[in-house]
Amino acid sequence: MHADFLVIDINELATPTGTGTCRGHAMDAVNVIDDAVIAIVGDRIAWVGERTEWTGTAQAEIDAAGSAVIPALVDPHTHAVWGGDRLEDFEARSRGASYQEILARGGGIRSTVEATEFDDAGWLAELAEERLDLLISSGAGTIEVKSGYGFSHEGEITSLEAIRILAEQSPATVLATLLIHVPPRDPAERDEYVEMVARGLIAETARRKLASAVDVFVEREAFSVAEARIIFSAARDAGLRVKAHVDQFHAIGGLELAIEFNALSVDHLEASGAAQIAALAASDTVGVLLPGVTLHLGIPAAPGRALIDAGAAVAVGTDLNPGSSPLFSTQLAMALAVRLNRLTVCEALTAATANAAAALGLRDTGRLAPGQRADFIISDGPDWRDLVYTLGGAPVERLFLGGKELTF
Repeated sequence: MHADFLVIDINELATPTGTGTCRGHAMDAVNVIDDAVIAIVGDRIAWVGERTEWTGTAQAEIDAAGSAVIPALVDPHTHAVWGGDRLEDFEARSRGASYQEILARGGGIRSTVEATEFDDAGWLAELAEERLDLLISSGAGTIEVKSGYGFSHEGEITSLEAIRILAEQSPATVLATLLIHVPPRDPAERDEYVEMVARGLIAETARRKLASAVDVFVEREAFSVAEARIIFSAARDAGLRVKAHVDQFHAIGGLELAIEFNALSVDHLEASGAAQIAALAASDTVGVLLPGVTLHLGIPAAPGRALIDAGAAVAVGTDLNPGSSPLFSTQLAMALAVRLNRLTVCEALTAATANAAAALGLRDTGRLAPGQRADFIISDGPDWRDLVYTLGGAPVERLFLGGKELTF
């Protein structure tokens, strides 16, 4: 074999084992190769193994200088496109106001909608680009970005157009999701709004290929199970996959509905109980943990340990957004999953790589194996576990995406 380049002098290389989604205790199986070499051809990995086993040639070499290497991280849940800020909400919470109280008096998501809905796509993309750069510098090579703060048909399309600009300009792989986030304030307008989403917004999104999935926030303060069913049905009919925000504050049936529609993922899960854990473990849907929300809002952590012990597939993301998780580091989300959701170090790596990719329907990233995209991190130390251990100041020395090194 002749490679375009070799990555040499890797003290240890750590990657999830197997292929596809890792379930239950299989998430704890991480393959660690000492004194490793990676052979790259084009934008793909051609060979991985111990240095002594490499018998090919290469045009060039990249010296990892005795550092550890892991796959580039995958962030399967962000809301990086928004206008304005939520500093008043933050101060209100510091004085004891709950998330629901802030939302009820016009703050929360609705205040961000007011600051976002009428901005143009170029401006929104410019704001979001800086946020994505921070995620990338923390090791993220693939990032999902949701709309959801546009609210109206026109506002949501504009947000999706901003995400398309990001996808064209970012060195990372950026995937767009249409998020149906909050209903109208006036209950009398809800049916009309759901009809607009199902018959107009989703159709245009699919026709213009502005997103690959539709997400719905199913919660007492957001959309009901019946409303979500209408939206999910429209998404399925339009050829779009389904995702869902569920069980963040109350388990009202959103998780079960999403599984019925073969959702790629159900995200949040802080209020999931035994019935929801069993249902998710029996499904092909990935449960996405968002520990930044637990840290920022002070709400109970999603039951990551119980989900894995039951046999579920678990991923982790930042939920980067201005209100409930201003977390700009995918590496820190991975590290917090150990502290707050009780994952092991190996499970956290799998959750932030292979399973996060599965939560986006991707199969060619999240592992260091032949045929996978050459997306990988060279850490600033010899032990790969430091990338899960460190809180703040992500230990990412170098980042390669599609075989090309990024400069920060």
